[in-house]
Amino acid sequence: MATIQTLGLSKTYGKGESTVKALDGVNVTIEQGEFVAIVGRSGSGKTTMLDCMGLLMRPTSGVITLDGIDARTLNDRQRAELRSRHIGFIFQEFNLLPTMTAMENILLPLRYSGGDRKAARTRAEGFLEEVGLAQRARHRPTQMSGGEQQRIAIARSLINEPTLVLGDEPMGEVDTDTANALLGFMRRINAERGVTFVIVTHDLDLAARTDRVIRLRDGHVISDGRPSAQAAPQAAA
Repeated sequence: MATIQTLGLSKTYGKGESTVKALDGVNVTIEQGEFVAIVGRSGSGKTTMLDCMGLLMRPTSGVITLDGIDARTLNDRQRAELRSRHIGFIFQEFNLLPTMTAMENILLPLRYSGGDRKAARTRAEGFLEEVGLAQRARHRPTQMSGGEQQRIAIARSLINEPTLVLGDEPMGEVDTDTANALLGFMRRINAERGVTFVIVTHDLDLAARTDRVIRLRDGHVISDGRPSAQAAPQAAA
């Protein structure tokens, strides 16, 4: 599950005079293995679009397909199963459980999806090594910095070997150097394993280091293409 397509995707909140259209007829296709940034001002519909793609939210109208599977045909149980087995999520606030160690947080998705725990632990140890936190496996979130917590959260999103990872401002709570390191790690996973990444970000420099930038304004796609050649050198600095 890595190719995403939306057709006429719309999401409306409220009724009557208080109606707000968060998304209004969005048509987007994201192919397997792409690394895509969704950018736009607050209220442009970025997070709503991500939540609809991740099957966390049902659109008001329109179609979402994941590798040809029409999400409208799935009941709640089927949607949850698809999410747990094929989609990883990274959140701005980390969403780590404070009573669990780093290793336990990384392995948490297995409680819902099942799978080989021994193999998953081996993967988790490898992720901890890759992000430079092997020595933190037994530490709890309160004993780690924000950047360390987000590295754990990214490792957790990958533990079930998803084909699609969705990130809502995944670098929003860390400093620039840490953000660059985290993006580098995700890009490496993208290149080596063919995992599709779609991230929402306000940081245009980070967005310029992705393969493609989708710009939203008032629920509409206003541009969709490769980052500008002018922005890329600045982002790499």
